[in-house]
Amino acid sequence: MTLTRTRLTLSAAAFLCAIGAAVLALAVPRTQAVTSVDSGDLIRGESFSAVYYVGMDGFRYVFPNDKAYFTWYTDFDDVIVITDAELSKIQIGGNITYKPGVKMVKINTDPKTYAVDAGGTLRHVTTEAAAVALYGTAWNTLIDDIADGFFPNYTIGESVSSLTDFNPASVTAEVVDINTDKSLVESLDFVINDDGYEEIEITVEPGQGVRFVNEGAVNHTATADDLTWGTGTLMTGDAFIRKFETEGTFTFFDSYDSTNTGAVYVEE
Repeated sequence: MTLTRTRLTLSAAAFLCAIGAAVLALAVPRTQAVTSVDSGDLIRGESFSAVYYVGMDGFRYVFPNDKAYFTWYTDFDDVIVITDAELSKIQIGGNITYKPGVKMVKINTDPKTYAVDAGGTLRHVTTEAAAVALYGTAWNTLIDDIADGFFPNYTIGESVSSLTDFNPASVTAEVVDINTDKSLVESLDFVINDDGYEEIEITVEPGQGVRFVNEGAVNHTATADDLTWGTGTLMTGDAFIRKFETEGTFTFFDSYDSTNTGAVYVEE
């Protein structure tokens, strides 16, 4: 699929916050044709202004607001505009949390202030002395409020009392990108064609995705035998990614031809 790439040159003042989405005020675009979007790309559609990060697993991840975005990036020069139809074919994988170590966060309904560790882990900073040790005397200027609705994107870790518990500079340097922060891994392709499934089984690790792609000329599916999940109808060229989080055997069939069966084996 050929995508239309548009690069944006924006000032920080042009980045406006909307509920649950990062909003961009667009400058005059420069356009060039590319064959695909890649892991690590920043993308948005033509009609909607939410900005997404393309993960290594093939999903797009949402920046909840401008504050979260600016912990990862300093400008918008590399944001790519693709068509709304192209954007709709890339599944949403979830929200992006603050880059570890850059700022502290809190919510209005909780008096605690948290440092952000890798993987969206919140570490309660227990005292002002600890905050000064971690972020300097201007520590109170480095606290952002996050909406209660986005708090479940994070997990709670151990408290922090000193630099020996948590070193912001070190964790920021270690988490080089969002792929690393979310521990994303590449999804594996499972090809469907008009003669059946190209292979009848595939093995992945827990948390890894399988990308079911229809390379046939007619519609196909991969539908769980117990009907708990499925790709839905895949027309020619369509794809659907499902992550398999737990070990086990997951069998499925093609709703358009139930003689076509397959299995995903999830193993450590």
